[in-house]
Amino acid sequence: MSEVEFGADGLVRCGWSDGSQLYRDYHDQEWGRPLHGDDALFERVCLEAFQSGLAWITILRKRPAFRAAFAGFEIERVAGFGDKDVERLMADAGIVRNRAKIEASIHNARVARDLGKSLDELLWGFAPAAKPRPRALADVPAVTPESTALAKELKRLGFKFAGPTTAYALMQATGMVDDHIADCWVNVRTR
Repeated sequence: MSEVEFGADGLVRCGWSDGSQLYRDYHDQEWGRPLHGDDALFERVCLEAFQSGLAWITILRKRPAFRAAFAGFEIERVAGFGDKDVERLMADAGIVRNRAKIEASIHNARVARDLGKSLDELLWGFAPAAKPRPRALADVPAVTPESTALAKELKRLGFKFAGPTTAYALMQATGMVDDHIADCWVNVRTR
């Protein structure tokens, strides 16, 4: 994988986006762009947890099925899931059928529902100050002090499958940080 990818359209992209059109679309339209809203952020929390140990392309391919299976990731609806829903999800070949991650997503919905403040406010409260874009993929960290602090707070609140690496991937995906390579054409503003 190169540092940047020159697309057929002549645009320079981050090198990780060259694997498929699905990756390119995700890179160009979503990754690193500020995302707000409790349900939208809850979806990303869940998908990042499901991605743990898997390639992100697997999650992208299954995202429509995840959305259908998890009621559009509406926190209130997922928080109401019970044992029958867990079994339904375990039987759904369209998603990643990992009982621990399924149960964690339902548990996390209940935690998010009962926070006493918005999930958006909680997560974005850990967004670091803007910094220059990395020059190379090797300059992109897997963990930062902010992601470690976010993971610690999520754990304290009762969230599951939200370690420092997962928290940083969430920060990247939702635009809390801009880790597009400096030469990448995508221009995003954090916050």
